Amino acid sequence: MPDAAPAARGVYQPRRPQASPLFRLVSDHLHRLQTVYDERFAREYGPWRSVVAQVAEKFLACGILDHGFARIRCDDCAHAYLLGFSCKCRHFCPSCHAKRLAIWTQWLDTTLLAPVPHRQVVLTIPKRLRAYGLYRRRLLGEIARVAARIVTAAIRTLTGERDLVVGIVACLQTHGSRANWHPHLHLLVTDGGFPTDGTFVSWPVHETARVTEAFRRAVLRLFLRLALFDEDQAAGMLTWPHAGFHVHTAVWVPEDDRAFATRLARYCARNPVALERLTSDRAAQAVTYRSDKSEGPTAGTETVDPLEFLARVLVHIPDKGHVTTRDYGWYANRPRGMRLKATPAAAGPPAIAPAPRLAPTEVARRWALLLQQIFEVDPLACPTCRGAMRVVAFMTQSSVIDQILTQLRTRAVPAPHPGARSPPSTRAPASRSPARAPRLAADAPSPG
Repeated sequence: MPDAAPAARGVYQPRRPQASPLFRLVSDHLHRLQTVYDERFAREYGPWRSVVAQVAEKFLACGILDHGFARIRCDDCAHAYLLGFSCKCRHFCPSCHAKRLAIWTQWLDTTLLAPVPHRQVVLTIPKRLRAYGLYRRRLLGEIARVAARIVTAAIRTLTGERDLVVGIVACLQTHGSRANWHPHLHLLVTDGGFPTDGTFVSWPVHETARVTEAFRRAVLRLFLRLALFDEDQAAGMLTWPHAGFHVHTAVWVPEDDRAFATRLARYCARNPVALERLTSDRAAQAVTYRSDKSEGPTAGTETVDPLEFLARVLVHIPDKGHVTTRDYGWYANRPRGMRLKATPAAAGPPAIAPAPRLAPTEVARRWALLLQQIFEVDPLACPTCRGAMRVVAFMTQSSVIDQILTQLRTRAVPAPHPGARSPPSTRAPASRSPARAPRLAADAPSPG
């Protein structure tokens, strides 16, 4: 009996990248932004980086058939379509970033996250310190290490277990509710830790005030060690009644709600731009972006000119090799490898259920399943007979791409209406004799 689940899903429809408001903004204003960036935006958004232009150019080719495509064909009914190549850029292209999140969250669910309660910990730094990240991009990673150390120390202190190992997944975010520059950290933390005997000890009390104070002092020591400011400036910030540091720990994830854990992880590592909240008016040269907050100072909408919004969005593109998701403690690579090699304890049930050994590369190859997770459609389901389609060829040569696209576009031109007739010819074919040439109608215009 055939599986009814695939038939219940929708059929994959190739996206139209040119219709995206973000695509139109980049194609219309990228070159102009490069010419005026140093004068208008360098002071607020930092220097222009070469990676920004490279990512933007790749984004303009993402999903465009002229830059290469794969041919998808159904063996049952011979239905076929073309699927454009993706740019695979992170933190800018909404489509490619969504695919990355699908791969990553599936790996979290099947391989990394332990079957224990988790808690979301959000740590923010004051506005005075945020601008340093524009000129020192890896600073947020160093702050993430400080945050992981502080959270681990807080859980060890409250549980009384000095050797407790805490699992932490850190997401480095640089954007706020309006796509503005707002570097902060989202941590997905085990709501407790693992002692040496393999059991799980819960985090008993969540005193955010003490964690915030410890985080503030640790970050200020980091800035002193990096010589970003002197001791007088650090001492002065310690006297501020409202320091600008904040730690939030209210979101809790039960151990049996894996779906909520993966949704929360996707939120922590989400793309800086949400297309459903972006509108662009070409005639008025205005871009409106709606905040995801319903209340507070960042709620509502904001309208700016296209160059301002484009400069604001491009600043979130990470440098090459910059890791934006990091694993610490129980979830770090070395402890996980040691646990896989070690023999599981025989006494009592294990604290962590064994996860399937599914390599990330294998997950990446299952791109059809990932698209189902994102869009709830099957890209390999034939829209005609609902049979299984397959990739039959990859087109990368310019001459072949142009030939195929020209043929398809020619077929797409609508044929003349059946009731319409072309005007009568006034010239005889060359093979006809002059005596049999057609006579001109009396009311027809004379040739020439």
